[in-house]
Amino acid sequence: MNTEELFGLAPVVPVVVLDDADHAVPLARALVDGGLPAIEVTLRTPAAVESIERIAAEVPDAVVGAGTVVTAGDAERSLKAGARFLVSPGCTPRLRAAMADTGLPFLPGVSSASEAMALLEEGVTAMKFFPAEPAGGVPYLKALGGPLPQITFCPTGGIRPGNAADYLALPNVGCVGGTWLTPSDAVRAGDWDRVRALAAEAAELRPA
Repeated sequence: MNTEELFGLAPVVPVVVLDDADHAVPLARALVDGGLPAIEVTLRTPAAVESIERIAAEVPDAVVGAGTVVTAGDAERSLKAGARFLVSPGCTPRLRAAMADTGLPFLPGVSSASEAMALLEEGVTAMKFFPAEPAGGVPYLKALGGPLPQITFCPTGGIRPGNAADYLALPNVGCVGGTWLTPSDAVRAGDWDRVRALAAEAAELRPA
């Protein structure tokens, strides 16, 4: 799989924080059933790596990735756990090289034209725009599309049902990342029907 194929899986990539690895498989199944096969599990909790392992092993229709990749070690652990793509909140030359060395598709995070251009010099054309809303949102991404049309972004950070379609309408946006699909109270309660319903709504998002 390459980044273009990743962008084509669904308009929204759920950005998931899991405190309990026992929730990983039913959560992933609910998201896939709702029409969102690409799932970003953030490396923000001790349960994250095991959660990726379980999803990779038990939910074959899911395309599980690792988010919040900030070190070379994170990239290596994610690859060994079965992650199929990597996402970072920002990027350094060392981290970019480490993510590239895994052979996995990766979305390095940027929030400025200079950061995007530095990655473009290295041949990277798919990036995460983070934090999307605080960094300028739709108007900023639209402006970047003029001088840097060869870059495709996955904006994440402040994306919600009310503004997701505005981002998706931009020609330089391949998909968006969102945390609203897996509310913490629903995950704690095991309310997978609610997660499935939110995923189904997000899967139907199209440009306004």
